[in-house]
Amino acid sequence: MIRKSTSFLLLLSAALSLGAQIDRPPMEPKDSLPFSDITKVPGHYHASAMAARMVEGLGFRYYWATEGLTEADLAYRPSPDGRTLGETLEHLLSLSEMVANSARQEPNVRPAEPVRLGLPAMRERTLRNLELACDTWLSAAADDMAAYDMQFERSGAKSSVPFWYLINGPVADAIWHVGQVTAFRRAAGNPVPPGVDWFKGKPPGQ
Repeated sequence: MIRKSTSFLLLLSAALSLGAQIDRPPMEPKDSLPFSDITKVPGHYHASAMAARMVEGLGFRYYWATEGLTEADLAYRPSPDGRTLGETLEHLLSLSEMVANSARQEPNVRPAEPVRLGLPAMRERTLRNLELACDTWLSAAADDMAAYDMQFERSGAKSSVPFWYLINGPVADAIWHVGQVTAFRRAAGNPVPPGVDWFKGKPPGQ
């Protein structure tokens, strides 16, 4: 009787162990978002590589300025008439769309349709827009940036401005607002993760 009970318990234990192996959920994939580390640099100095590197720098700062943010942080507002942190992220998304549209050689349609996304989706979309621009310009001809002029369309009328204005416009504006996000979250009690090497583009711990 004891032998049968022991055998039953061993079989039951093996079955439960096998079931646990089968039912165990897959491991969560690592964060695959771009720009957490930008230590790898282009091999040559030319117009398209310089443009891509500027956007990489923006992407790196955005990545770490938004890493570890919470939904509660989005409501922080530095003054009664200022943007909330969440509204600032929405503006950054719209700026990244302008950068991506330049890389796609597609017009920025005005008035723009508002985009309402949760924090994870908004963060990923912003980073993917910047990634698209980087990849496009790194593979572009060395001095072919004139092909990426900013295009606009309003009520069927189309216009364009030279690529130069993308640099001092949306890209510079986005860097400005990433700095605001950093300051806002610190004031809200959730500072940027420590240890980021802003100069060399290294994540914490490297």
